[in-house]
Amino acid sequence: MLKSGIDQDKIIEMFATASASGSEQVRKGVQQATLAALQGRELSLKNIRSVLKTVAQAASAGAAQNKLPGVDVEALLDQAVAGMDAALLKAVDANRVALQQLVSQGADLREKHLKKALSDLEAMEDSFIGALKKAADAAGTQVASQWAPVLEKMQAGGTLSGAKAATTAEQFVQQMHTAMRDSRAAGLKAAQTLAESYAALVSGVLIGMSDALTQGGAAKPKAAKK
Repeated sequence: MLKSGIDQDKIIEMFATASASGSEQVRKGVQQATLAALQGRELSLKNIRSVLKTVAQAASAGAAQNKLPGVDVEALLDQAVAGMDAALLKAVDANRVALQQLVSQGADLREKHLKKALSDLEAMEDSFIGALKKAADAAGTQVASQWAPVLEKMQAGGTLSGAKAATTAEQFVQQMHTAMRDSRAAGLKAAQTLAESYAALVSGVLIGMSDALTQGGAAKPKAAKK
């Protein structure tokens, strides 16, 4: 079954047939599926949440079907999270590169759409955890209980993508503040230059007025002589 360009059946089968030694393959498979889904649509926070939720639901369904001996479902779900996290790291990098390109071309980080991009980066980890919670709630009781410790670990330790997203947003916010300070400094310098020019202008006018008065004063006596 395809949902939003995601082959859920393939993900379900991957988890349903994963052996106890196949966790690394699961992580890579989830990373590839998540990354492909993210690349196939506009990279908005809403779409990211949708992809994560769909992948997590498929992982839940597959894990619930896995009856192989020695398989730790919680460990499989943990690898699913690791795979999604790795894919999100790429999404964060894409945001960073796009923001840097816009800034280098003169875009102002105070502009509405760029401020939203920074806000979305800061909300990345919460969206990730929220999407997985929804997937866990939609799973059966047994799988939901196996999701619980995975989610607790995520909330306690955070995610790699969340940490990088927060750092990226912080760096660009700092860059924005620096740009604002530079702008104010440039404004003050321009005002000082204008003030100096104005003083020179006034001096010139005053000199002109003095010359006119001097010439006028010299001309008046001549007129009186006649």
